[in-house]
Amino acid sequence: MRKVLYVLGQLDDRDIDWIAETGHKRRLSDGVVLIREGEPVEMIYFVLDGRLRVDVAKIGTVAELGVGEIVGEISFVDSAPPSATVRTEGSATVLELPRAALEARLHANDGFGHRFYKALALFLADRLRNTVSRLGYGDAGRLDDAEVMEDELDDKLLDSVSLAGQQFERLIKRLQQAPSAD
Repeated sequence: MRKVLYVLGQLDDRDIDWIAETGHKRRLSDGVVLIREGEPVEMIYFVLDGRLRVDVAKIGTVAELGVGEIVGEISFVDSAPPSATVRTEGSATVLELPRAALEARLHANDGFGHRFYKALALFLADRLRNTVSRLGYGDAGRLDDAEVMEDELDDKLLDSVSLAGQQFERLIKRLQQAPSAD
């Protein structure tokens, strides 16, 4: 869950409110495909509960993701079709954030755009570090690595994690009040 804290730590209260109001909480059963390799993605998904499995054709499962992960963000950034299929592993709850609404918000609010893209950059940097580490290319530090947390992150980022915990709780509370789409 720590990864979503880095994202939410970059956003302010208005941003969190907008995400809660614009996003759709969706409860999913086992095996539901959220993203299909090679097909356009119209949503960014925040995992609120459960697990997702990431499969790549001709390779198989490359990752399992849990609470606090975000998927669909790479295709949002570069507009290329996804290079993997993402499906639920058991039941899961996600927050769907429509691409069109997000793009409109980014164009209408420069401050939100700055905060959102910085958050994505931190998230994607961590994902790249994890991938490099899994592939055995050195001992790259990750945002969820206790040693990195103590020795390598600056104080601003650490302060944002504390705020992000509060933001995540606020987002979850707002979403608990909204009905789930099944």
